[in-house]
Amino acid sequence: MSRRSGILEFAVLGLLREAPMHGYELRKRLNTSLGIFRAFSYGTLYPCLKTLVANGWLIEEPGSAPEDAPPASGRVVPPAASLAGRRAKIVYRLTAEGKEHFEELLSQTGPDAWEDEHFAARFAFFGQTEREVRMRVLEGRRSRLEERLEKMRASLARTRERLDDYTLELQRHGMESVEREVRWLNELIESERAGREHRGSGGETGSVQQNHIQGEPGGLPRNRDSTRPDPSDDTAK
Repeated sequence: MSRRSGILEFAVLGLLREAPMHGYELRKRLNTSLGIFRAFSYGTLYPCLKTLVANGWLIEEPGSAPEDAPPASGRVVPPAASLAGRRAKIVYRLTAEGKEHFEELLSQTGPDAWEDEHFAARFAFFGQTEREVRMRVLEGRRSRLEERLEKMRASLARTRERLDDYTLELQRHGMESVEREVRWLNELIESERAGREHRGSGGETGSVQQNHIQGEPGGLPRNRDSTRPDPSDDTAK
């Protein structure tokens, strides 16, 4: 199984843990919630669903289709045929074995969880992930990016004199993007640590999220450049 198909299976199981869905609904959620799947097609999704069913992690149930859902094959069909087949659409539901398998995947913190696409998928389901696992994934991702940043700096130092202005600017842009993500990860890790300490001191679990990030969905720190002043901070005015 390829790495990308493994990420897709993980994301499908995670979304179906929230609620049963049609294939069309799943594709919409994958496109809107997980940007890494914007370019994939029904020809990729349905084989994945069939594999998960064959493994006993999903079951298929009959259900009515959304009004704008295309046929399961992804082919364009005449309106009459589309209306005739609308009642025969399939709903996919997570089985107990599928939930157990997803929770096992969710607990893994190895190097694959730190890579670009897999980290994005893992992060999308941090709300269902144990705090200790979140910490290990975040710290692993930060370590991976710090290694990447060190290599980028070394490469730029060696080749700076041979690069034209535009290539040099592109290299700098790449480094700045990695630096921003490292700062963002530092904020997340600090927030997670503060939450653990708060819970250990007798406070209510999760209340630290309100202390650090009032009003932010999913209990996550604001994704902003830490070098910019916080508009809510009077001292920055």
